[in-house]
Amino acid sequence: MDLKELTTFRTIIEEGTFSKAAAKLNYAQSTVTSQVQRLEKELGFQLFKRGWDAELTAAGKCYAEEVDGLIQHWNYVLDQAKSLKKEEIGTLHIGVIETVAATVLPEVLRQFREHKPNMTCHFTVGNTDALSNALVENTLDFAICGEPYSIPSLHFEPVYHEQIAFIVSRNHSFAAKSELHLEDLYEYPLIVGGKNCLYHIRLEKELSRFPSMPFFYIVSQISSIPSFVKAIPSVGVILSSLPVSDELITIPLQLTDPAIPVGLLHSSQHQQYMSSARKLLMQLVKELYMR
Repeated sequence: MDLKELTTFRTIIEEGTFSKAAAKLNYAQSTVTSQVQRLEKELGFQLFKRGWDAELTAAGKCYAEEVDGLIQHWNYVLDQAKSLKKEEIGTLHIGVIETVAATVLPEVLRQFREHKPNMTCHFTVGNTDALSNALVENTLDFAICGEPYSIPSLHFEPVYHEQIAFIVSRNHSFAAKSELHLEDLYEYPLIVGGKNCLYHIRLEKELSRFPSMPFFYIVSQISSIPSFVKAIPSVGVILSSLPVSDELITIPLQLTDPAIPVGLLHSSQHQQYMSSARKLLMQLVKELYMR
């Protein structure tokens, strides 16, 4: 039994026929058939019923339930062997929210490079909704973001709390006020992040007790909101960790619950088979926020 045979078996299940699996793997169909026959011989039982369709036998169905774990284990063993030789190469795909990318991520990468100089990191910046969907689609190894709603296949580990903050320019009428209330926001347009951002959803929930919503300008890139606030008489809604210039100030406006947990989000399956590089990068993130 080898990794190629396991991968071929899983691909047949995914594609539905031997011929489609061969096309996807860029193999001759005879190669796929031979690999399945070898696997069946090693296991001592038949995996597929003979016919045009790749219909699993009862024993094949049981084996299919475990094949992903076997592949994960195989890759994990290979990864550990590479780690011992200090020859790790490859790419990690990490999703991050904007505030993480703009603050702690450069330092995390600097420390990671000291331990894993040959590992490439591909960072995708997006909101929690987009990053959690990418994790479900297996295009990311893990993400540093908020906690998504009702995705059982993902595991969230909180690391720190973001705060929702309101900013205005220094010449804004709100800048000199020592006390403000939510209803005051209706005097000016609000410049906020995308509707599927967790903090946008939290803000709308807070404002839902009023008869209507304030006027919103929606900007998908949160880091660009301060530029709009400088140019337009408005109130910007951001996360407190986002750096802003001295031309802007944070106004004293409190929400009922302004805190949004941010942490590590990853698949809840086969956590024990994480690569050493992925474990290290996640640990560096946690350590940096615990300082």
